[in-house]
Amino acid sequence: MKFLHSMLRISNIDDSLHFFCNLLGLKEIRRYDNEQGRFSLIFLAALGDEHRAKEDKAPMVELTFNWPNENGEVEQYTDGRNFGHLAFEVDNIYSLCQHLKNNGVTINRPPRDGRMAFVRSPDNISIELLQKGEALAQQEPWASMENAGTW
Repeated sequence: MKFLHSMLRISNIDDSLHFFCNLLGLKEIRRYDNEQGRFSLIFLAALGDEHRAKEDKAPMVELTFNWPNENGEVEQYTDGRNFGHLAFEVDNIYSLCQHLKNNGVTINRPPRDGRMAFVRSPDNISIELLQKGEALAQQEPWASMENAGTW
């Protein structure tokens, strides 16, 4: 058995791709639009895993967008926390958290310990960021930053 992907239902493709690709740095690997089923599947992989993911040899994130109904309404998903979270290993937790913060993302659990942080996607999915290797030395403003909301 091998882990293939985690599926997240999203309510806005552009907002979700901006968060996962532009801000977190994932790369879109493939997209599948199903006219009959009225949904789109978008598969994302972490940088460095793109080639392996294209061969289904690396785990991916599958974003599922259910198209609007006949009234033009898009289903709204509430409290993505019931999913749990996705976890990503990062090269520098402080620089990524600063990048996310600079782009309007709330850091729900700051990387006070130089090791772990939590943020939320536009659909309220909890994302855990873990420092690659050993924890970085504690530094401000992260060391004294309070939690914001839940993760």
